[in-house]
Amino acid sequence: MEGEDVVMAATDNDEAVPELDDMKKRLKEMEDEAAALREMQAKVEKEMSSAQDPAAATSQASREEVDSRSVFVGNVDYSCTPEEVQQHFQSCGTVNRITIRTDKYGQPKGYAYVEFLETEAVHEALLLNESELHGRQLKVTAKRTNVPGMKQFRPRRPNPYMGFTPRGSHMPPYFYNPYGYGKVPRYRMPMRYSPYN
Repeated sequence: MEGEDVVMAATDNDEAVPELDDMKKRLKEMEDEAAALREMQAKVEKEMSSAQDPAAATSQASREEVDSRSVFVGNVDYSCTPEEVQQHFQSCGTVNRITIRTDKYGQPKGYAYVEFLETEAVHEALLLNESELHGRQLKVTAKRTNVPGMKQFRPRRPNPYMGFTPRGSHMPPYFYNPYGYGKVPRYRMPMRYSPYN
């Protein structure tokens, strides 16, 4: 009986060797194909980046040039129209474009951008800082150019509606240990009414 098991195991092993070789060949072919695909993808990405660089550089330069001729106007009345903003800044120079930003519902956000044809008009427009339009004091500053990928980091504030503060954030109001040497105060969660306990 033991001899038959050894003979059957040997024949199974002989059948498994060609299958294993076939699997190794297929795996090698798949690895070669994946390497060729990676090379092709890197080549295409390199071509696309080299083709887009001049266009991106020119668009960034034109954006900086337009921003040098523009001002930011804050505290704009919500009922103010672009024509009224244009009339307010007409004395500074020729106004090329007025942009009043709106939210997704079409309601004005309370600020605008004024683009002039000449760069000198920006200096004149800055003199209109704290002037009044519709009874509101306008805040006029030079428009800054946004740098792509440079989003300002703001740390998250704790949400007052989400549970309790962490234990480490509580600082006791005393400088000595009122519990005695080696004793640790026990923190307890405040009692709250919970109807489904």
